[in-house]
Amino acid sequence: MMPALNVVCSAVIVLFGAVCSVFIFCEYLIYYAAILQCGWPGIDHGAPAAEKSADGQPNAEVLRAMVLSDTHLLGAVGGHWFDKLRREWQMERAFQTALALLRPEVVFILGDVFDEGKWSSPKNWEDDVCRFQKMFRHPSDTELVVLVGNHDIGFHYEMDWFKLQRFEKAFNTTSTRMVTKKGVNFLLVNSVALHGDGCPICQSVEKQLYTLSRNLNCSLLQSSIIKEFCRDAWTYPPTPPIILQHYPLYRVSDAGCTGRDAAPPKERHLLFREKYDVLSQEASHRLLQWFKPRLVLSGHTHSGCQVLHDNRYTEISVPSFNWRNRNNPSFILGSFSPSGYGLSKCFLPEESTVIALYCSTGASLLLLPLVHCLWIRGLLRCLNFCPISKHKSL
Repeated sequence: MMPALNVVCSAVIVLFGAVCSVFIFCEYLIYYAAILQCGWPGIDHGAPAAEKSADGQPNAEVLRAMVLSDTHLLGAVGGHWFDKLRREWQMERAFQTALALLRPEVVFILGDVFDEGKWSSPKNWEDDVCRFQKMFRHPSDTELVVLVGNHDIGFHYEMDWFKLQRFEKAFNTTSTRMVTKKGVNFLLVNSVALHGDGCPICQSVEKQLYTLSRNLNCSLLQSSIIKEFCRDAWTYPPTPPIILQHYPLYRVSDAGCTGRDAAPPKERHLLFREKYDVLSQEASHRLLQWFKPRLVLSGHTHSGCQVLHDNRYTEISVPSFNWRNRNNPSFILGSFSPSGYGLSKCFLPEESTVIALYCSTGASLLLLPLVHCLWIRGLLRCLNFCPISKHKSL
């Protein structure tokens, strides 16, 4: 009986060890396995060779920025408690692992930080902000810059000063501004307010954009006439900006989008609605003409896409960072200099892989005891599964 008991104990220990190993891998190590495959890109758009190191990696003066979008933290109203717990754990582990391995100098989140900011009560808003700050905590040498999205303050018809100002207060920011790092200009745009109907917030944002455009163009252009016109202008590094915003610039659909993170094929040909899915043609044209950006980064669609506007201006749509919105979230790694940039995409673990690992482990837990029972003759005798024949002695 003792050998059988020892076998049972050994099997239990093996099973327990296997379960713990799978859990640790799926909830911790899998993020390292995925993000260790990512790396900072070299400068490959418009930069002179002097801004690259011998191995093509960014030099010390190049800014390393991580860009993600649409985290959609669930609030008190929508979403099951387990769904909220699971998604927040996934995003926290992915973000903290990325910070530890990649050490970006700045992280941009392109809006829709929350899922229910547009109708959150003051108490629920405070709770959501506290949870965000815990999940996306970061060291002092990494700056976190958050943009506003429609789920944070509501669509245009739901937006008001109260929601906008509490968002700006929570993240110590203004929704439309220029951020300059290492000679690189990043234009942060409150794209929710680019409705063009003269609403008070829309007028304020458009006025801010006009002033920023004037200041930037004054920094770019050099002539005696311009200098007279720009006497009181704020000075920026003389380089075209990189526009960061939540809504994409106007495009008809995602029909031309390809890649692992593009919208599903059946959704790519669905027509986008202006001022809801994408900016209006008028607002998009105005942004491009006022700022002539070298790159536009946007979110909102939850899928990846690369678009060339007017055969000149590149826009990258950044997929959602939340597994609730897609099976394979990702984020952008960008190396930026005053005259060039390089981008690469870092894919996070697919949720289907994690589910498959857990399911296969569960199936093994069910099968192994059954197999083990076949090895224990005593159990088989009790179950009359394999009766032992009795022989008469001669």
